[in-house]
Amino acid sequence: MSSSLIARTRFSLLDRSRTREGHAPAEALRDTVALAREAEALGFHRFWVSEHHGVPGVAGSAPTVLAAAVAAATRTIRVGTGGVMLPNHRPLVVAEQFGVLESLFPGRIDMGLGRSVGFTDGVRRALGREKGDAEDFGAQLGELLDWFTVGSPAGVHARPAEGLSVPPFVLAMGEGARIAARAGLPMVIGDLRDRDRMLRGIDRYRSQFRPSPWAAEPYVVISGTVAVAGTEAEARRLLVPEAWSMAYSRTHGTFPPLAPAESVEARPMSARERDVYESALAGHIAGTAEQVAHELEGVLKETDAQEVLVTTSTYDRTALLDSHRRLAALLAPRR
Repeated sequence: MSSSLIARTRFSLLDRSRTREGHAPAEALRDTVALAREAEALGFHRFWVSEHHGVPGVAGSAPTVLAAAVAAATRTIRVGTGGVMLPNHRPLVVAEQFGVLESLFPGRIDMGLGRSVGFTDGVRRALGREKGDAEDFGAQLGELLDWFTVGSPAGVHARPAEGLSVPPFVLAMGEGARIAARAGLPMVIGDLRDRDRMLRGIDRYRSQFRPSPWAAEPYVVISGTVAVAGTEAEARRLLVPEAWSMAYSRTHGTFPPLAPAESVEARPMSARERDVYESALAGHIAGTAEQVAHELEGVLKETDAQEVLVTTSTYDRTALLDSHRRLAALLAPRR
């Protein structure tokens, strides 16, 4: 069932450590580590974790700490961040953290970097940041990369990062595509639901790309939800908990833990909630293995991406693992 186009594409997983109704946040973090072991056994290329602050629905607030736990629990899969939000941190500290990770797990660490400064004004204040701090991302990125090579004019050196090579990736949000291109770095771009915007970002990135010591040519990772199940209806149900969380956040201002699909489907919704919920369900790659293979081939032809980063979240972790297993089986002929 796997086409030659799918066969030559890398597939990776990102887990956001989503909290679930009735389950402690600590369980979400342990679930992430357990999923990383499964991802390695299934042959996925990378496993990444994310950074969110003050979000009830996400336990992953310290990605380099969680990446260390994931790397310690696995042996061969690449481990990284999708991403560390650079405006929230001093570049020296980020370099030191990734230097420690690379020293402990040589040749397996990825440094995915984003430019978000928090979802709300309260979170930004707690982080000591303002919305405008994201505009400094390009300069912060350059400073961070310098810590791996030249240190600072004041004679400060990032230990143990200096001299190490930790592959950097830029999460393309807003200006991210241009920044990634000018820095000559691989780019991660989403989401699959807005193909036109994604394609514009990829075209901008490729047309403006400048080769660098980190990458001689453009490298595109497309990211989004991919859900595979025995039937199209089962695959769609995998999308329900995340779609409701998105709808709730858009209508109530806070991003909640995931609810079971059956409780979401039985929930009365306002017209506005229903509209956002139905919109959040649309546009993902979801269905049977055959349907997903067809959709993946189409998006890979459109984007000519080298890698797909699967970011699926759902309440039922058993069903999520089954989806990943079905996806891995779809890719199996290339192993």
